[in-house]
Amino acid sequence: MLDTEPSSRVHDVQEDPRFQHRGVDLLWELPSGEVRGIEVKGDRQARRRYWFELVSNVEKDTPGCFLYSTADLLVYVFLSQAQLHALPLKNVREWFLPRAKDYALKHTTTKTGAIRYTTVGAVVPCHEVAEAVPGVLCVSLKRGAAKEAAPTRVAGSQEGPETEALAPTGTDAK
Repeated sequence: MLDTEPSSRVHDVQEDPRFQHRGVDLLWELPSGEVRGIEVKGDRQARRRYWFELVSNVEKDTPGCFLYSTADLLVYVFLSQAQLHALPLKNVREWFLPRAKDYALKHTTTKTGAIRYTTVGAVVPCHEVAEAVPGVLCVSLKRGAAKEAAPTRVAGSQEGPETEALAPTGTDAK
């Protein structure tokens, strides 16, 4: 991401309570002085599908970060493919919510010490978001050579001549 805006800086605010309740992990300070909030999600699965977290904790009835985050960007890092996808969160949310029932809901459980909780999310193929929402950015992350990674606008972004169509992919959540 820093390659797309030379001289920008990233600040890690994951542990800052002022940003935790807003669903913001990083602040991206651009050379213009503009600051963008970023929510980061990592995925180790072989198939690339987004997991839009709708319920963070079923047992406590807390909303998922996809619904409450005030971040400007939802950044997905697909570790197996060494790719970073930057999604304009507000636009993706506006696109997704009217068609949420079109996507399967998946549940996953997490254990933290003796406490176990259930999270619910919608599984959405990357290519559907890229085709429908302008401004989705895909960056190849070259292992051990991150400075050489080149950003690519994905199909549907209309922001540059380079496009990369994304194949349907996904998470293996239960």
